[in-house]
Amino acid sequence: MDDKTYVFEGKTTNEAIEKGLKELKTTKYKVDIKVLEDEEKKTFFSILATKVVKVEMKFKEGMTKKEEKQEPMDVTQVIQELKKFMEDFLANLPTKGLNYEIKPEGNLIKIDIKDDKAAYLIGYRGETLNSLQSILANIASNDKQEKVRILLNISNYREKREQDLKTLANKIAESVTRNKKSITLEPMIAYDRKIVHSVLQEHEKVKTYSIGKEPYRKVVVSLK
Repeated sequence: MDDKTYVFEGKTTNEAIEKGLKELKTTKYKVDIKVLEDEEKKTFFSILATKVVKVEMKFKEGMTKKEEKQEPMDVTQVIQELKKFMEDFLANLPTKGLNYEIKPEGNLIKIDIKDDKAAYLIGYRGETLNSLQSILANIASNDKQEKVRILLNISNYREKREQDLKTLANKIAESVTRNKKSITLEPMIAYDRKIVHSVLQEHEKVKTYSIGKEPYRKVVVSLK
């Protein structure tokens, strides 16, 4: 996620905002906007000077600035280290013969255990799966100058979870719109929060933001 704060100037607030959205190649639904210098506030000296309005923009959680494509890093050594861990890990499980697949996509490495017999490794709402993914991420990033991201999937859990979250997000949005009251969801990992943010990012009537600290960070859905 892009946590950087950007500042843009214009002769009016709208001009400054439009300039920022154009430069960041985004929409107003994906950023938080704060006016730093209001065009309506005038003093004797400001009347004599050229009027300049400044606005501050920061991407909402789950939203990112469009970056130029970078050359993928060489992950050959990382994959070898991940394979060694996976083979040792699976060999010590009570369920034998589980197969896995490692697929690099640039600086993202996907690891997939497709066997339904491995479903017990998912845990309650993915807790065990996410813990295992954190271990794999630490192995992949250990002593590496470039950050490698890991996405672990077991028995198509990620796809099922994504669909459940999309359905949940739309139902919550309907409830917030109908009852005019904000709703705070249960704590979620960053990957799940991003799905909820993405589903509702261009909703006409509701907005989303996150509160709290990891691992108890939550998504809030409220009226715009």
